[in-house]
Amino acid sequence: MEIGIVGLPKSGKTTIFNALTRGRAQVSAHAASRDANIGVAKVPDERLQALARIFQPQKVVPAEIKYVDVAAAPKGFGKGEGISGVFLNQLSRADALVQVIRAFPDDNVPHIENSIDPNRDIAILGLELAFSDLAIIERRLQKLESSLKAAKGSERDPYLREQELLNRIKSGLESEVPVYRQPLSPEEIKALSVYQFLTAKPTLVVLNIGESQLEQAAALESEIRALYPYPQFAIVALCGKLEMELAEMSDEDAEVFRRDLKLGEAALARMVKLSYDLLGLISFLTVGADEVRAWSIARGTTAVKAAGKIHSDLERGFIRAEVIPFTQLMECGSMAEARRRGLLRLEGKSYIVQDGDVVTILFNV
Repeated sequence: MEIGIVGLPKSGKTTIFNALTRGRAQVSAHAASRDANIGVAKVPDERLQALARIFQPQKVVPAEIKYVDVAAAPKGFGKGEGISGVFLNQLSRADALVQVIRAFPDDNVPHIENSIDPNRDIAILGLELAFSDLAIIERRLQKLESSLKAAKGSERDPYLREQELLNRIKSGLESEVPVYRQPLSPEEIKALSVYQFLTAKPTLVVLNIGESQLEQAAALESEIRALYPYPQFAIVALCGKLEMELAEMSDEDAEVFRRDLKLGEAALARMVKLSYDLLGLISFLTVGADEVRAWSIARGTTAVKAAGKIHSDLERGFIRAEVIPFTQLMECGSMAEARRRGLLRLEGKSYIVQDGDVVTILFNV
């Protein structure tokens, strides 16, 4: 589970990365590297602490999301030259994208377009991603032409279907319609997955505001969300510089500052949750004296595959899963009481794990 962070030069994408992951990557506007910054963010989940009070484990382990602050943008990025090389490879591997869009004013760090306009910058980034997808399509179409010339009879059919699909996607991109907004069947989506098109990836737009703009954050979010009302396109406004400074503090000190500044829920916590939702993920929970832990899985995952998330031996030797929803377990106050009340269910391999299920895997290897 990997999310790539991308942004125009001087947008503050590395500041956002540091705030998310408590990292200390260089944030200088002049910093340039071909190496990506890689870090992990913990998925906030109040259920873990509630379970910890019952089971008193040695450790509590939240689910995680890996964020990749891709290498410094190549020369010309944002000027309609597309994406290629290391930059493209890093973005292609990501399951979703975070687009950092500059909304903060700073005369000491001039915007590459010499003005602040978040909607314009979203459009610029969208075009750069589309140009990259179009380049991939053009190369593939050229290879398909060669394959069709050499193919005979029914050998041509799969090539023709792929050619028709790619030409349709190409036409949409040329009309400024990203892949995620194009009407595609589940079979077509699966066929296109091998290309890792950037405009097919779920996207979280982070509007990077200044501290003086905190009171306008909600209004700015609403304004941009109205322009992009798509489920694969989420919006959050936050002050990256302030959030990075808070991430360097202890949780207790950061909470005091949040209260003093009347910040409410941590914007970064919202960002992590939105990332989780964009990827269609849920968490199931495991409990014991050694640890209480959240495991991230795709929505619709079966019990046997969830067992494999914990350890391959559990999937291989799966017998059944003992399941109770978090809310029911909390009402009981202990696993023993839940068992006494007959609330622990035994589920087989095909059971679809639900968000908040507390699961014990019974297995034999």
